Amino acid sequence: MDLFDNMHIFVRVVERGSFSAVARELNMGQPAVSKQVRALEQYLGGPLFARSTRHLALTDQGQRFYSHCQEILGHLETATLSFACGQEQIAGPLRVTAPVSYGRLCIAPLVGPFLQRYPEVRIDLRLSDYNEDLLKENIDLAIRIGTVKSEGLVAMSLGTSTRRVYAAPAYLDLHGLPREPDDLTGHNCIGFTLLEHYDTWHFKHGAGEFDVAIKGNVTSNSSDAIREMVLCGLGISLSPEWLFAADVEQGNVRSVLNDYQNTALPVSAVFSRERRHSARTMAFIDFLRAHL
Repeated sequence: MDLFDNMHIFVRVVERGSFSAVARELNMGQPAVSKQVRALEQYLGGPLFARSTRHLALTDQGQRFYSHCQEILGHLETATLSFACGQEQIAGPLRVTAPVSYGRLCIAPLVGPFLQRYPEVRIDLRLSDYNEDLLKENIDLAIRIGTVKSEGLVAMSLGTSTRRVYAAPAYLDLHGLPREPDDLTGHNCIGFTLLEHYDTWHFKHGAGEFDVAIKGNVTSNSSDAIREMVLCGLGISLSPEWLFAADVEQGNVRSVLNDYQNTALPVSAVFSRERRHSARTMAFIDFLRAHL
């Protein structure tokens, strides 16, 4: 049995979701594909797929083995390219995770230009507002906003995320314009619950600092949901500039309290210490630092 060949076929079956699709892709018969996967299961001593279900689904052990296979095959591809050219190529799979809204608006538009520069890289961009376990999920790089608390990880700064107070013109026409932070206590403020102190907004003005305990009838753990609620005139939010940049330009939203500064949040590229030696990981970080 060719272990690497069987691992490759197994990975393709998972990614295509079908034995027959992989058979057509590799110009093999479907029985031959099934035979190689069964041989791999016999070698491992357990099932990779839950065959009792109507759809192709991995067992828990199969999911873990799939993650390891992706990493092993990626390293094998990189090693092969490195040997061919005498140095490590910026090539191979790169699994990146980022917050949903930030990933959609700020990271995704940069993927195309990056791949034009490094066409041998294959990016798997995963968007989630929750901090995934980088080692467990085999993630090469995480983009995180806010303080990075995870031990054993490396964090490199990509800059900061400036925040402002935003409201729709219709809301301001109906409820009035807040002119100083204390005015917010009379407004419907929408809190972003993934921040540690989402119900207290901090402001600076000259040498003075102000903490305002906000209140409102809705909170959310989604920046996109908060944006939609602000656009609908439901209330006021303290949000990153990048979330409302296009809406402000189009006149759909106004920034208020512009004489007062809010605490900017750090934006970091986070990765395990082992990824420090990955040429493609470091190339992507350098590209983000240059373009964000």
